[in-house]
Amino acid sequence: MDDAHAPGTPLNRSDLADQDFLSATGIARLEVVDSTGSTNADLLRSVTVEPSAWPDMSVLTAEYQTAARGRLDRHWEAPPLSSVSVSVVLRPANAEGRPLPTQSYSWLSLIGALALRETLLETAGLPAELKWPNDVLVRGKKIAGILAQLGPMVDGSVPPVILGTGLNVTLREEELPVPTATSVVLEAPRTADRTELLKSYLSHFAVLYRSFCNADGDPAAGLAGGPSLHKRVEAVMTTLGKQVRAQLPGDHEIIGHASRLDEYGSLLVVDRESREHVVTAGDVVHLRPWTSPDESGQGGYA
Repeated sequence: MDDAHAPGTPLNRSDLADQDFLSATGIARLEVVDSTGSTNADLLRSVTVEPSAWPDMSVLTAEYQTAARGRLDRHWEAPPLSSVSVSVVLRPANAEGRPLPTQSYSWLSLIGALALRETLLETAGLPAELKWPNDVLVRGKKIAGILAQLGPMVDGSVPPVILGTGLNVTLREEELPVPTATSVVLEAPRTADRTELLKSYLSHFAVLYRSFCNADGDPAAGLAGGPSLHKRVEAVMTTLGKQVRAQLPGDHEIIGHASRLDEYGSLLVVDRESREHVVTAGDVVHLRPWTSPDESGQGGYA
């Protein structure tokens, strides 16, 4: 393993500060910190206190996060210099500066997931897929999670979105948070250079995000000279076409066939009575594969 791949290698700050890279991606500001609780929490605080200092496509990345959190306040901690931990301020508006409708915001985390999938495929050479609502998998194991949080409305302006991404890069097996997780280095990648992966992710994200904004947040519009965001996400979402069990708050659950995504990026699940249920990312506690008792002889999780 060369130095750039080795655990404990810091991000290359001069590479990240390269003006050609920043102007090509439209990144307004890029800060690297050695350690923080959570990049998302930091940016939520910053956009409240000094909103003008953190315009659209401002980026904060940390070498080490001590209090990273995922959906539903799940916490985890990875060793220093082992992950890509990055958050981006998004103030979605089209080319004329008109803000996107807030109902389109639910697609922003899926844009992040799609951009990360492209990065893993093209830069690391890994066969990545998406798991609804916000995970990126490689060979069935979770390699990254994405969390979008709505910022505050300041001075009557549209609230920003803070999009946080955590990618496991050089974690060894014993350092993984759960047995169903993996890291870039464990999957025999072409590269596990954290700087390269971060730059690739931000570049892919910028193209998809700008294209989505210029389509006024319409997930059915063609993006960047190709298929719509809706089609692109559905094409790489491993959840679709499977039997799933969606666990909802209050011990409610829906078991059925994950058929498609609706226009808000919610998951449509058809139960055995052929009723269609809308499962939103904000509501679902767990979503797992499901094998019915009559198929497996015993039932339970696939």
